[in-house]
Amino acid sequence: MFSITSIVFALSTALIGILVGWSVRYIIDQKRVDSANRTAERILQEAEKEAETLKKEKILEAKDQQIELRSKFESQAEARRKKLEDHERRVADREHSLKHRTEELDRSSRNLKSEQDRLSNQQREYDKKAGYLEEQLQEANQQLERIARMTAEEALEQLKHNLTERARQETAEAVKEMRDQAKLTANREAKEIITQAIQCSAVEHSVETTVSVVNLPNDDLKGRIIGREGRNIRSFENATGVEIIVDDTPETVVLSGFDPFRREVARIALEKLVTDGRIHPGRIEEVVAKVETEMNEQIVQIGEQACLDTGVHGLHPELIKLMGKLHYRTSYGQNVLQHSIEVSYLSGLMASELELDGKIAKRAGLLHDVGKAIDRYTEGTHTTIGVDLAKKYRENDIVQNAIASHHEDVEVISPISVLVQAADAISGSRPGARRETLEGYVKRLERLEEVATSFSGVSKTFAIQAGREVRVMVESEKVDDGASGQLASEIAQKIQDEMEYPGQIKVTVIREFRAVDYAK
Repeated sequence: MFSITSIVFALSTALIGILVGWSVRYIIDQKRVDSANRTAERILQEAEKEAETLKKEKILEAKDQQIELRSKFESQAEARRKKLEDHERRVADREHSLKHRTEELDRSSRNLKSEQDRLSNQQREYDKKAGYLEEQLQEANQQLERIARMTAEEALEQLKHNLTERARQETAEAVKEMRDQAKLTANREAKEIITQAIQCSAVEHSVETTVSVVNLPNDDLKGRIIGREGRNIRSFENATGVEIIVDDTPETVVLSGFDPFRREVARIALEKLVTDGRIHPGRIEEVVAKVETEMNEQIVQIGEQACLDTGVHGLHPELIKLMGKLHYRTSYGQNVLQHSIEVSYLSGLMASELELDGKIAKRAGLLHDVGKAIDRYTEGTHTTIGVDLAKKYRENDIVQNAIASHHEDVEVISPISVLVQAADAISGSRPGARRETLEGYVKRLERLEEVATSFSGVSKTFAIQAGREVRVMVESEKVDDGASGQLASEIAQKIQDEMEYPGQIKVTVIREFRAVDYAK
């Protein structure tokens, strides 16, 4: 009996211990859960505070950027406002000068009229004196007849002879005086008209060079532009026909080429590649093709702006495109489009002063060198090419004659053609407007490309390194690897026979075969 009680007690004690342990464990676990919840809430609160702080920082940063952009915009707006004010001031000065010239012309006209009145008075005085002299001669002849016992008929003949000689002499003197006075007045007025036209046009000229500079963010990009074993730089030069000069100048590369259009395409393409960061042969060709398309669109905009600036309307779209191409054409270092705009201004102003058709004069002046847009690729002089274009697009006969005669190749049929000749001479002969050495250099490089292109199988040619090398792209279907070497020798021999040049010229023939397919 005692043993069962002990066992029951022991079991009760054990059960109580188990219950107490389970209660303690439950309380401990509950505290841990509460602690974990508090920790989670604290972490959540800290995260919310951190997010709020980050949000405030971003808002402040955005406000700073907004303030900076606003300040930059205000600075640009202020600069444009100042530029506009300066332009308005120059326009006002020119208007004042034009008014002054107009007053001078009016004054000259009044002086001319006064001079004509004076000559008329002199003529009347001369007639009076002639009548008086005739009376004196009659008396003298009567006395002579009495003294010499001449007959009346003889005296009459003598009198006629004396009067005729005296009248012829005095008339010749009067005519010479009036002719000299008229010539002096005409020369003075012509000089004033031309001077006034030049002052009112005042088109700025910028002499083109044969290099363009591209700035780089850092010198590390020079290695990427060159590429592994020079593959990137070769691909770029082959695609654009422009040489890249990478030297020790920090953060700068130079693009060298005689063709301004190619050089501009290369500059824009290289800037896009540097900004994008992806520089490899495939990407280079893609960017160059895209830039060429954009440049063709820009040419049209340039032509439209030239027509808008000169007030010439109704040109055929193809003529507008050709005018845009003149922006990338130089003549003896002078930009041909700027030269054409200036000739248009001068012709229009002089025509207005002479009471001729100013609109036709402006149109003829703007189009007088349009043939230079394609003279590098078309047979004939730029005047004959320009006349053919004007006929093709139904321009006025006076415009056609002004284009044909502005170098005195044909006879003029209108005073406007003479004005275009004068305006062309004025624009081209100003000090610093043209440089003959650059034109000779460009013509030599053009001739070099023309010789290389004359061979069968050649697709494109590029003269680079200031004419010391010509790169020839051939069609892989027409020229194989074996014929490439022979072609290089033939081109070099023809250059040697037909051209004069300093030093030597390297001929590089490039043949590339590409197989293209698409996964669909």
